[in-house]
Amino acid sequence: MKKFLALMLTLVVASAFIAGCGGEKSAPKKEAPKKIVVGLDDNFPPMGFKNEKNEIVGFDIDMAKEVAKRLNRPVEFKPIDWSSKEAELKSGRIDVIWNGLNITDERKKNMAFSKPYMECKQLIFVKAGSPIKGQADLAGKIVGMQSASTAEINLENDKAFAKTLKEVKKYPDCIVALMDLEAGRVDAIITDEIVGRYYMGKKPGKFVALEQPVGPIGDFGVGFRLDDKTLLNDIQKVLDEMKKDGTSAKISKQWFGADILK
Repeated sequence: MKKFLALMLTLVVASAFIAGCGGEKSAPKKEAPKKIVVGLDDNFPPMGFKNEKNEIVGFDIDMAKEVAKRLNRPVEFKPIDWSSKEAELKSGRIDVIWNGLNITDERKKNMAFSKPYMECKQLIFVKAGSPIKGQADLAGKIVGMQSASTAEINLENDKAFAKTLKEVKKYPDCIVALMDLEAGRVDAIITDEIVGRYYMGKKPGKFVALEQPVGPIGDFGVGFRLDDKTLLNDIQKVLDEMKKDGTSAKISKQWFGADILK
């Protein structure tokens, strides 16, 4: 009996060894596609904002969703403090900034950019009936703008203009600034034409946009970490394809009524 048990044990060990060496190996688990985390100011309509259902929607949102779909990668939209956007990107908490981000030489020091996709103008917005008709009329006035925005960068680069203002009030987002304008707490605000005109459309007859841009006319682009060339190239390739096949124009018409892309 002892010899029989020893023989059986030997056979079991041998069988396990053979199965381990030459048996069928289980297929390695396939890694899930890596998620793309998009950082944005979620109160910047119509580029990215929360609708009445608390869903993040907008032109840039639809563009990013289509890109992620074509790359077969999930996408997450993460609201961030706009004044800390470079730190959020550099830390890896977000992968891209895709939210009406103006391409500037200063920002190029901290991030890489896609090709420009839309023109960006900074305009003065005032209440209907305001005596302010141009930039010179802002002398001695209280002017509002979003903190860390292109408007603020332009003001910092134009010291002579900044000195003429009575006060500059800074806000976490453009919508709060426009609300203060409506309430009469500022005389004018300077902000992106697109968000300003969108808000005007929601409040017919309340505001006037002065047509002369303040500062240089810029371009919107998608921001990436400086060393993340792979993601930049992957997304840019899809953006080029979307422009070629008409998808970008279709999304633009849905939000702006026309193809306003570069």
